[in-house]
Amino acid sequence: MSETVLAQQNSDAILSTDGIPLKQKLARTTRKLRMRAFLLTLPLVLFLVVSFVLPIGQMLWRSVNNPAGSNVLPVFAELIQDWDEQGLPDEPVFEAFVKDLQNAREKREIGKTVGNLATRVNYEMPGTRSLFTGTGRKINKVTEGPYKEALLKINKKWDDPVIWRTLKRVSRDYTPAFYMAALDHKYDDQGKMVPADDLYQIYVSNFGKTLWMSAIITFFCFILAFPVSYLLSTLPMKASNLLMILVLLPFWTSLLVRTTAWIAILQTEGVINDILVFIGLVANDSRIQMIYNQTGTIISMVHILLPFMILPLYSVMKTIPPSYMRAARSMGGTPINAFRRVYFPQTIPGIAAGTLLVFILSIGFYITPALVGGEDGILISNLIAYHIQKSLNWSLGAALGAILLVIVLVFYWIYNKLVGIDKLSFG
Repeated sequence: MSETVLAQQNSDAILSTDGIPLKQKLARTTRKLRMRAFLLTLPLVLFLVVSFVLPIGQMLWRSVNNPAGSNVLPVFAELIQDWDEQGLPDEPVFEAFVKDLQNAREKREIGKTVGNLATRVNYEMPGTRSLFTGTGRKINKVTEGPYKEALLKINKKWDDPVIWRTLKRVSRDYTPAFYMAALDHKYDDQGKMVPADDLYQIYVSNFGKTLWMSAIITFFCFILAFPVSYLLSTLPMKASNLLMILVLLPFWTSLLVRTTAWIAILQTEGVINDILVFIGLVANDSRIQMIYNQTGTIISMVHILLPFMILPLYSVMKTIPPSYMRAARSMGGTPINAFRRVYFPQTIPGIAAGTLLVFILSIGFYITPALVGGEDGILISNLIAYHIQKSLNWSLGAALGAILLVIVLVFYWIYNKLVGIDKLSFG
Protein backbone atom coordinates (compact mmCIF):
# COMPACT_ATOMS: atom_id res chain seq x y z
CA MET A 1 0.00 0.00 0.00
CA SER A 2 1.39 3.40 -0.99
CA GLU A 3 2.23 6.16 1.46
CA THR A 4 -0.52 8.41 -0.04
CA VAL A 5 -3.24 5.83 0.69
CA LEU A 6 -1.92 5.33 4.24
CA ALA A 7 -1.91 9.07 4.86
CA GLN A 8 -5.48 9.30 3.57
CA GLN A 9 -6.62 6.52 5.87
CA ASN A 10 -4.86 8.10 8.85
CA SER A 11 -6.51 11.49 8.20
CA ASP A 12 -9.91 9.80 7.94
CA ALA A 13 -9.25 8.02 11.21
CA ILE A 14 -8.46 11.26 13.09
CA LEU A 15 -11.52 12.46 14.97
CA SER A 16 -12.43 15.89 16.30
CA THR A 17 -13.47 16.47 19.91
CA ASP A 18 -17.13 15.74 19.08
CA GLY A 19 -16.29 12.42 17.40
CA ILE A 20 -16.65 13.55 13.77
CA PRO A 21 -13.84 12.69 11.30
CA LEU A 22 -11.51 15.66 10.94
CA LYS A 23 -11.82 15.78 7.13
CA GLN A 24 -15.61 15.89 7.32
CA LYS A 25 -15.48 18.51 10.07
CA LEU A 26 -13.14 20.70 8.00
CA ALA A 27 -15.39 20.46 4.93
CA ARG A 28 -18.44 21.38 7.01
CA THR A 29 -16.67 24.37 8.53
CA THR A 30 -15.53 25.54 5.09
CA ARG A 31 -19.11 25.40 3.79
CA LYS A 32 -20.33 27.44 6.76
CA LEU A 33 -17.67 30.08 6.17
CA ARG A 34 -18.57 30.30 2.48
CA MET A 35 -22.27 30.58 3.29
CA ARG A 36 -21.57 33.29 5.87
CA ALA A 37 -19.47 35.22 3.36
CA PHE A 38 -22.23 34.88 0.76
CA LEU A 39 -24.89 36.12 3.18
CA LEU A 40 -22.71 39.10 4.11
CA THR A 41 -22.35 40.10 0.44
CA LEU A 42 -25.96 39.26 -0.48
CA PRO A 43 -27.34 42.78 0.29
CA LEU A 44 -24.69 44.32 -1.97
CA VAL A 45 -25.44 41.80 -4.72
CA LEU A 46 -29.18 42.50 -4.48
CA PHE A 47 -28.52 46.25 -4.53
CA LEU A 48 -26.40 45.95 -7.67
CA VAL A 49 -28.97 43.73 -9.38
CA VAL A 50 -31.92 45.99 -8.54
CA SER A 51 -30.25 49.35 -9.13
CA PHE A 52 -27.82 48.49 -11.94
CA VAL A 53 -28.34 45.18 -13.74
CA LEU A 54 -32.14 45.26 -14.04
CA PRO A 55 -32.39 48.90 -15.23
CA ILE A 56 -29.71 48.33 -17.88
CA GLY A 57 -31.37 45.09 -18.95
CA GLN A 58 -34.74 46.80 -19.19
CA MET A 59 -33.19 49.63 -21.20
CA LEU A 60 -31.60 47.22 -23.68
CA TRP A 61 -34.85 45.26 -23.97
CA ARG A 62 -37.03 48.32 -24.47
CA SER A 63 -34.70 49.68 -27.14
CA VAL A 64 -35.71 46.84 -29.48
CA ASN A 65 -39.16 45.95 -28.11
CA ASN A 66 -42.24 48.03 -28.81
CA PRO A 67 -45.44 45.97 -29.00
CA ALA A 68 -47.80 48.91 -29.59
CA GLY A 69 -48.79 47.57 -33.01
CA SER A 70 -49.56 44.01 -31.94
CA ASN A 71 -51.29 45.20 -28.74
CA VAL A 72 -53.79 47.33 -30.65
CA LEU A 73 -54.08 45.12 -33.76
CA PRO A 74 -53.44 41.52 -32.63
CA VAL A 75 -55.18 39.68 -35.50
CA PHE A 76 -54.04 42.16 -38.15
CA ALA A 77 -50.44 41.92 -36.86
CA GLU A 78 -50.35 38.22 -37.76
CA LEU A 79 -52.08 38.46 -41.14
CA ILE A 80 -50.08 41.44 -42.43
CA GLN A 81 -46.81 39.54 -42.11
CA ASP A 82 -47.82 37.28 -45.02
CA TRP A 83 -48.38 40.27 -47.32
CA ASP A 84 -45.81 40.55 -50.15
CA GLU A 85 -45.86 44.39 -49.96
CA GLN A 86 -47.03 44.67 -53.57
CA GLY A 87 -49.97 47.02 -54.11
CA LEU A 88 -52.49 46.97 -51.26
CA PRO A 89 -53.18 44.04 -48.88
CA ASP A 90 -56.03 41.61 -49.57
CA GLU A 91 -59.56 42.00 -48.21
CA PRO A 92 -59.02 39.70 -45.15
CA VAL A 93 -56.21 41.98 -43.99
CA PHE A 94 -58.47 45.04 -44.29
CA GLU A 95 -61.21 43.20 -42.42
CA ALA A 96 -58.84 42.30 -39.58
CA PHE A 97 -57.58 45.88 -39.45
CA VAL A 98 -61.07 47.37 -39.21
CA LYS A 99 -62.28 44.89 -36.58
CA ASP A 100 -59.14 45.31 -34.46
CA LEU A 101 -59.54 49.09 -34.59
CA GLN A 102 -63.18 48.74 -33.54
CA ASN A 103 -62.22 46.51 -30.60
CA ALA A 104 -59.51 48.94 -29.53
CA ARG A 105 -62.01 51.79 -29.80
CA GLU A 106 -64.54 49.99 -27.61
CA LYS A 107 -62.27 48.49 -24.92
CA ARG A 108 -59.94 51.49 -24.42
CA GLU A 109 -57.45 49.41 -22.39
CA ILE A 110 -54.25 51.09 -21.19
CA GLY A 111 -51.56 50.80 -23.86
CA LYS A 112 -54.04 49.35 -26.39
CA THR A 113 -55.76 52.45 -27.78
CA VAL A 114 -55.80 53.88 -31.28
CA GLY A 115 -53.73 56.79 -29.95
CA ASN A 116 -50.89 54.42 -28.98
CA LEU A 117 -50.89 52.93 -32.47
CA ALA A 118 -50.99 56.41 -34.06
CA THR A 119 -48.03 57.53 -31.96
CA ARG A 120 -46.03 54.41 -32.83
CA VAL A 121 -46.64 54.80 -36.59
CA ASN A 122 -45.91 58.51 -36.38
CA TYR A 123 -42.41 57.73 -35.07
CA GLU A 124 -41.56 56.13 -38.43
CA MET A 125 -43.90 58.08 -40.70
CA PRO A 126 -44.34 61.62 -39.37
CA GLY A 127 -47.65 63.28 -40.16
CA THR A 128 -49.83 60.16 -40.02
CA ARG A 129 -51.18 60.54 -36.48
CA SER A 130 -54.26 62.46 -37.59
CA LEU A 131 -55.04 59.74 -40.16
CA PHE A 132 -55.29 57.08 -37.42
CA THR A 133 -57.11 59.19 -34.86
CA GLY A 134 -59.58 60.44 -37.47
CA THR A 135 -60.23 56.92 -38.74
CA GLY A 136 -60.60 55.68 -35.16
CA ARG A 137 -63.44 58.13 -34.55
CA LYS A 138 -65.37 56.93 -37.64
CA ILE A 139 -64.45 53.24 -37.65
CA ASN A 140 -67.54 52.11 -35.70
CA LYS A 141 -69.73 53.21 -38.64
CA VAL A 142 -68.31 50.34 -40.69
CA THR A 143 -70.63 47.37 -40.06
CA GLU A 144 -70.05 45.16 -43.10
CA GLY A 145 -67.73 44.57 -46.03
CA PRO A 146 -66.17 45.12 -48.38
CA TYR A 147 -63.87 46.62 -45.74
CA LYS A 148 -61.30 47.95 -48.17
CA GLU A 149 -63.83 50.21 -49.83
CA ALA A 150 -65.27 51.26 -46.47
CA LEU A 151 -61.83 52.25 -45.19
CA LEU A 152 -61.00 54.18 -48.36
CA LYS A 153 -64.34 55.94 -48.03
CA ILE A 154 -63.34 57.18 -44.56
CA ASN A 155 -60.00 58.51 -45.86
CA LYS A 156 -58.44 58.13 -49.29
CA LYS A 157 -54.95 58.12 -47.77
CA TRP A 158 -55.44 54.44 -46.95
CA ASP A 159 -54.82 53.81 -50.65
CA ASP A 160 -51.10 54.49 -50.05
CA PRO A 161 -49.04 51.23 -49.92
CA VAL A 162 -46.34 53.00 -47.89
CA ILE A 163 -48.71 53.23 -44.92
CA TRP A 164 -49.36 49.49 -45.03
CA ARG A 165 -45.65 48.71 -45.32
CA THR A 166 -45.10 50.85 -42.24
CA LEU A 167 -47.94 49.06 -40.44
CA LYS A 168 -46.33 45.73 -41.28
CA ARG A 169 -43.08 46.83 -39.62
CA VAL A 170 -44.88 48.40 -36.67
CA SER A 171 -46.84 45.20 -36.09
CA ARG A 172 -43.63 43.36 -35.17
CA ASP A 173 -42.81 43.43 -31.47
CA TYR A 174 -39.07 43.63 -32.06
CA THR A 175 -37.58 46.22 -34.37
CA PRO A 176 -34.22 47.91 -35.08
CA ALA A 177 -36.06 51.11 -36.07
CA PHE A 178 -35.18 52.98 -32.88
CA TYR A 179 -31.47 52.24 -33.24
CA MET A 180 -31.75 53.43 -36.84
CA ALA A 181 -33.36 56.66 -35.66
CA ALA A 182 -30.67 57.06 -32.99
CA LEU A 183 -28.07 56.79 -35.76
CA ASP A 184 -29.90 59.30 -38.00
CA HIS A 185 -31.37 56.71 -40.38
CA LYS A 186 -34.89 55.68 -41.35
CA TYR A 187 -36.88 53.40 -43.66
CA ASP A 188 -37.73 54.77 -47.10
CA ASP A 189 -40.97 54.13 -48.98
CA GLN A 190 -39.65 50.75 -50.14
CA GLY A 191 -38.63 49.67 -46.64
CA LYS A 192 -34.89 50.15 -47.16
CA MET A 193 -32.59 51.82 -44.65
CA VAL A 194 -31.54 55.31 -45.78
CA PRO A 195 -30.16 58.44 -44.05
CA ALA A 196 -32.83 60.52 -42.33
CA ASP A 197 -33.83 63.95 -43.59
CA ASP A 198 -31.48 66.77 -42.63
CA LEU A 199 -34.02 68.11 -40.15
CA TYR A 200 -33.90 64.85 -38.16
CA GLN A 201 -30.14 64.25 -38.30
CA ILE A 202 -29.37 65.43 -34.78
CA TYR A 203 -28.23 62.42 -32.77
CA VAL A 204 -24.92 61.42 -34.36
CA SER A 205 -23.70 65.01 -34.30
CA ASN A 206 -24.80 65.30 -30.67
CA PHE A 207 -22.90 62.13 -29.79
CA GLY A 208 -19.81 63.68 -31.38
CA LYS A 209 -20.38 66.98 -29.57
CA THR A 210 -20.79 65.14 -26.27
CA LEU A 211 -17.50 63.27 -26.70
CA TRP A 212 -15.67 66.41 -27.84
CA MET A 213 -16.95 68.53 -24.97
CA SER A 214 -16.20 65.75 -22.47
CA ALA A 215 -12.63 65.61 -23.76
CA ILE A 216 -12.30 69.42 -23.48
CA ILE A 217 -13.70 69.38 -19.93
CA THR A 218 -11.34 66.56 -18.94
CA PHE A 219 -8.36 68.43 -20.42
CA PHE A 220 -9.12 71.67 -18.55
CA CYS A 221 -9.74 69.74 -15.32
CA PHE A 222 -6.30 68.14 -15.69
CA ILE A 223 -4.59 71.46 -16.45
CA LEU A 224 -6.14 73.10 -13.38
CA ALA A 225 -5.94 70.11 -11.03
CA PHE A 226 -2.30 69.16 -11.55
CA PRO A 227 -0.69 72.27 -9.97
CA VAL A 228 -3.31 72.33 -7.20
CA SER A 229 -2.66 68.67 -6.37
CA TYR A 230 1.09 69.26 -6.43
CA LEU A 231 0.72 72.21 -4.05
CA LEU A 232 -1.46 70.16 -1.70
CA SER A 233 1.06 67.32 -1.65
CA THR A 234 4.09 69.54 -0.90
CA LEU A 235 2.64 71.95 1.67
CA PRO A 236 2.85 71.24 5.42
CA MET A 237 0.00 69.11 6.72
CA LYS A 238 -1.82 71.98 8.45
CA ALA A 239 -1.91 74.18 5.33
CA SER A 240 -2.63 71.20 3.11
CA ASN A 241 -5.68 70.20 5.19
CA LEU A 242 -6.99 73.77 5.08
CA LEU A 243 -6.73 73.89 1.28
CA MET A 244 -8.25 70.42 1.00
CA ILE A 245 -11.32 71.72 2.82
CA LEU A 246 -11.63 74.40 0.16
CA VAL A 247 -11.38 71.73 -2.54
CA LEU A 248 -14.07 69.62 -0.91
CA LEU A 249 -16.33 72.57 -0.12
CA PRO A 250 -18.29 72.29 -3.41
CA PHE A 251 -19.33 68.74 -2.42
CA TRP A 252 -21.17 70.24 0.55
CA THR A 253 -23.22 72.49 -1.71
CA SER A 254 -26.13 71.36 -3.86
CA LEU A 255 -25.29 70.75 -7.51
CA LEU A 256 -28.32 72.80 -8.48
CA VAL A 257 -27.11 75.75 -6.38
CA ARG A 258 -23.62 75.61 -7.90
CA THR A 259 -25.05 75.52 -11.41
CA THR A 260 -27.45 78.41 -10.88
CA ALA A 261 -24.58 80.40 -9.33
CA TRP A 262 -22.75 80.12 -12.64
CA ILE A 263 -25.82 81.50 -14.40
CA ALA A 264 -25.55 84.63 -12.27
CA ILE A 265 -21.80 84.88 -12.85
CA LEU A 266 -21.69 84.24 -16.61
CA GLN A 267 -24.76 86.03 -17.92
CA THR A 268 -24.36 89.21 -19.95
CA GLU A 269 -25.28 91.33 -16.92
CA GLY A 270 -23.33 89.07 -14.60
CA VAL A 271 -20.26 89.50 -12.45
CA ILE A 272 -17.61 88.67 -15.06
CA ASN A 273 -19.03 90.93 -17.74
CA ASP A 274 -19.46 93.75 -15.21
CA ILE A 275 -15.79 93.46 -14.25
CA LEU A 276 -14.66 93.40 -17.89
CA VAL A 277 -16.75 96.49 -18.63
CA PHE A 278 -15.49 98.26 -15.47
CA ILE A 279 -11.80 97.80 -16.36
CA GLY A 280 -12.45 98.75 -19.96
CA LEU A 281 -11.64 95.46 -21.72
CA VAL A 282 -15.19 95.17 -23.12
CA ALA A 283 -17.62 97.85 -24.20
CA ASN A 284 -20.94 97.96 -22.41
CA ASP A 285 -22.83 97.19 -25.64
CA SER A 286 -20.43 94.34 -26.55
CA ARG A 287 -20.74 92.11 -23.51
CA ILE A 288 -19.56 88.54 -24.00
CA GLN A 289 -22.19 85.82 -24.31
CA MET A 290 -20.92 83.11 -21.93
CA ILE A 291 -24.18 81.45 -20.94
CA TYR A 292 -26.68 79.20 -22.74
CA ASN A 293 -23.97 77.90 -25.07
CA GLN A 294 -21.04 75.48 -25.05
CA THR A 295 -18.83 77.99 -23.23
CA GLY A 296 -21.16 78.11 -20.23
CA THR A 297 -21.46 74.31 -20.16
CA ILE A 298 -17.69 73.80 -20.25
CA ILE A 299 -16.93 76.43 -17.58
CA SER A 300 -19.55 75.22 -15.11
CA MET A 301 -18.80 71.52 -15.63
CA VAL A 302 -15.05 72.07 -15.19
CA HIS A 303 -15.78 73.73 -11.85
CA ILE A 304 -18.10 70.92 -10.74
CA LEU A 305 -15.87 68.03 -11.85
CA LEU A 306 -12.53 69.53 -10.82
CA PRO A 307 -12.44 67.80 -7.40
CA PHE A 308 -12.80 64.43 -9.12
CA MET A 309 -9.47 65.15 -10.84
CA ILE A 310 -7.72 66.71 -7.83
CA LEU A 311 -8.36 63.88 -5.35
CA PRO A 312 -6.84 61.00 -7.40
CA LEU A 313 -3.85 63.16 -8.35
CA TYR A 314 -3.30 64.26 -4.76
CA SER A 315 -3.54 60.71 -3.43
CA VAL A 316 -0.74 59.61 -5.79
CA MET A 317 1.46 62.71 -5.42
CA LYS A 318 1.34 62.43 -1.64
CA THR A 319 3.08 59.04 -1.84
CA ILE A 320 6.00 60.31 -4.00
CA PRO A 321 8.99 61.01 -1.71
CA PRO A 322 10.47 64.52 -2.19
CA SER A 323 13.93 62.95 -2.03
CA TYR A 324 13.45 61.61 -5.58
CA MET A 325 13.48 65.10 -7.07
CA ARG A 326 16.41 66.16 -4.90
CA ALA A 327 18.34 63.09 -6.01
CA ALA A 328 17.62 63.85 -9.66
CA ARG A 329 18.80 67.45 -9.17
CA SER A 330 21.95 66.31 -7.37
CA MET A 331 22.81 64.07 -10.34
CA GLY A 332 22.85 67.04 -12.69
CA GLY A 333 19.29 67.13 -13.90
CA THR A 334 17.61 70.46 -14.52
CA PRO A 335 14.31 71.12 -12.70
CA ILE A 336 12.32 70.56 -15.90
CA ASN A 337 14.27 67.42 -16.77
CA ALA A 338 13.91 66.03 -13.26
CA PHE A 339 10.18 66.72 -13.27
CA ARG A 340 9.67 65.19 -16.72
CA ARG A 341 11.73 62.04 -16.20
CA VAL A 342 11.34 61.35 -12.47
CA TYR A 343 8.25 62.99 -10.98
CA PHE A 344 5.69 63.06 -13.78
CA PRO A 345 5.90 59.32 -14.68
CA GLN A 346 5.05 58.45 -11.08
CA THR A 347 1.83 60.49 -11.27
CA ILE A 348 0.49 58.50 -14.25
CA PRO A 349 -1.81 56.27 -12.10
CA GLY A 350 -3.49 59.35 -10.62
CA ILE A 351 -3.77 61.05 -14.01
CA ALA A 352 -5.29 57.92 -15.51
CA ALA A 353 -7.81 57.58 -12.69
CA GLY A 354 -8.76 61.26 -12.75
CA THR A 355 -9.17 61.54 -16.51
CA LEU A 356 -11.21 58.34 -16.70
CA LEU A 357 -13.45 59.46 -13.84
CA VAL A 358 -14.03 62.98 -15.16
CA PHE A 359 -14.51 61.85 -18.78
CA ILE A 360 -17.13 59.22 -17.95
CA LEU A 361 -18.97 61.56 -15.55
CA SER A 362 -19.04 64.38 -18.09
CA ILE A 363 -20.43 62.12 -20.84
CA GLY A 364 -23.54 61.41 -18.79
CA PHE A 365 -23.97 64.83 -17.16
CA TYR A 366 -27.51 66.17 -17.33
CA ILE A 367 -28.45 68.98 -14.89
CA THR A 368 -25.69 71.47 -15.73
CA PRO A 369 -26.03 71.32 -19.56
CA ALA A 370 -29.82 71.54 -19.18
CA LEU A 371 -29.58 74.75 -17.14
CA VAL A 372 -26.66 76.60 -18.75
CA GLY A 373 -26.23 74.93 -22.13
CA GLY A 374 -29.18 76.30 -24.07
CA GLU A 375 -29.62 74.69 -27.49
CA ASP A 376 -25.91 74.79 -28.33
CA GLY A 377 -24.51 73.31 -25.12
CA ILE A 378 -26.80 70.37 -24.43
CA LEU A 379 -25.35 66.86 -24.36
CA ILE A 380 -26.79 63.54 -25.48
CA SER A 381 -28.07 62.91 -21.94
CA ASN A 382 -30.43 65.86 -22.35
CA LEU A 383 -31.90 64.34 -25.52
CA ILE A 384 -32.36 61.02 -23.72
CA ALA A 385 -34.16 62.80 -20.89
CA TYR A 386 -36.33 64.64 -23.43
CA HIS A 387 -37.57 61.40 -25.00
CA ILE A 388 -38.15 59.77 -21.62
CA GLN A 389 -39.94 62.72 -19.97
CA LYS A 390 -41.57 64.80 -22.72
CA SER A 391 -41.93 63.02 -26.06
CA LEU A 392 -42.52 59.69 -24.22
CA ASN A 393 -40.65 57.86 -26.97
CA TRP A 394 -39.08 55.53 -24.42
CA SER A 395 -37.75 53.12 -27.01
CA LEU A 396 -35.76 55.83 -28.79
CA GLY A 397 -34.49 57.13 -25.44
CA ALA A 398 -33.47 53.58 -24.51
CA ALA A 399 -31.70 53.13 -27.86
CA LEU A 400 -29.75 56.37 -27.33
CA GLY A 401 -28.84 55.23 -23.81
CA ALA A 402 -27.72 51.82 -25.09
CA ILE A 403 -25.49 53.42 -27.73
CA LEU A 404 -24.01 55.73 -25.09
CA LEU A 405 -23.32 52.69 -22.89
CA VAL A 406 -21.54 50.95 -25.77
CA ILE A 407 -19.45 54.08 -26.44
CA VAL A 408 -18.39 54.25 -22.79
CA LEU A 409 -17.47 50.55 -22.78
CA VAL A 410 -15.45 50.97 -25.99
CA PHE A 411 -13.54 53.91 -24.52
CA TYR A 412 -13.01 51.93 -21.33
CA TRP A 413 -11.60 49.03 -23.37
CA ILE A 414 -9.29 51.36 -25.35
CA TYR A 415 -8.19 53.04 -22.13
CA ASN A 416 -7.40 49.66 -20.63
CA LYS A 417 -5.29 48.73 -23.64
CA LEU A 418 -3.36 52.00 -23.67
CA VAL A 419 -2.99 52.72 -19.95
CA GLY A 420 -4.07 49.61 -18.08
CA ILE A 421 -6.90 49.69 -15.58
CA ASP A 422 -4.69 47.87 -13.06
CA LYS A 423 -2.48 50.98 -12.95
CA LEU A 424 -5.26 53.30 -11.82
CA SER A 425 -5.04 54.75 -8.34
CA PHE A 426 -7.96 56.46 -6.60
CA GLY A 427 -6.18 56.73 -3.28
